[in-house]
Amino acid sequence: MTRILGFILSAFIFAAYGAPSYAASAPFKLIVGYAALNPRVSPLWIAEEQGLFSKFGIDVQPIYLRGAPTLVAGLASGDMHIGRTGGSATLAAIAAGHDFKMVGTFSSHNTYDLIARANIKRAEDLRGKKIGVSSLGSLTDFLVRSIAKKKGLNPDRDITLLTTGGSDNERVMALKAGSVEASALSHPGYGVARKMGFSMLWDSAKELDYPWMEITTRRAAIKSDRELITQYMKAHMEGIALFKTNREFSVKVIKKVMKLTDDELVNESYDIFSKMFLPTPYPNHPGMKISYEYVAMTRNDVWSHKPEEFTDPSFVTELDKSGFIKSLYVR
Repeated sequence: MTRILGFILSAFIFAAYGAPSYAASAPFKLIVGYAALNPRVSPLWIAEEQGLFSKFGIDVQPIYLRGAPTLVAGLASGDMHIGRTGGSATLAAIAAGHDFKMVGTFSSHNTYDLIARANIKRAEDLRGKKIGVSSLGSLTDFLVRSIAKKKGLNPDRDITLLTTGGSDNERVMALKAGSVEASALSHPGYGVARKMGFSMLWDSAKELDYPWMEITTRRAAIKSDRELITQYMKAHMEGIALFKTNREFSVKVIKKVMKLTDDELVNESYDIFSKMFLPTPYPNHPGMKISYEYVAMTRNDVWSHKPEEFTDPSFVTELDKSGFIKSLYVR
């Protein structure tokens, strides 16, 4: 299945952009994938909008891929240089033998809430109900399973998880149409749903310490294209700094990319994510325990690996010690 997805992704990238460029031919060109249309991707969008990639001498082509499994397939095939996704999908891929490394964690919490119909007031009320997630094996799937288990439910027996789309809008529409009784939504999706009369059943950020917003690349790329990856990290970190310090510009970018017109929702999104983004994104090794538990459901051998085997903090360390990160916040 992974090979098929990789082949499909290769065809898509070739058709959209031409053959991918690697160090041997065009060392400053990067294809960067992300798995959700959500404000948490804002630093990438801002870096593109503000010309930060050009500033650091790289040509970045962001592509949106539905769900973490497809993104992982793209990285594995070598058709994509960098992936922006949740830690559990990356950890599972590494445990399965892929030569990935997580080089940065931009938040230790997530913003996915479980939004449900008004008659669902407790976790126990989810028994026998259908819950919408972006795709099976994705971050939303992982979070619902983990928190449901924490609250005494058996996610394989007590609830039914359904793929209802990679964007919050698709999952909101499934909730509104009655295809599911609850759905895992980030902001502004859960803001839209709450305006429709749905209510929050739980807040994942309060339930789990979970490394989120991982920057992942291949070990081979770290060895052969280290300078290229470093330049990308610089641009991404400056994108975070700009997001955190320039509200007006950030709000405009969110509106433009997500095609949102509701000022209240956009400003709420900004308030949430501006607090969550970490200026110095060292990998969160303690928080990886939750990811281990999820991956162990299908690969129990993950417990034989130390968290340090899955990460490479050297990029963040270098940029931190050099004063680069600090300089982004000096006015």
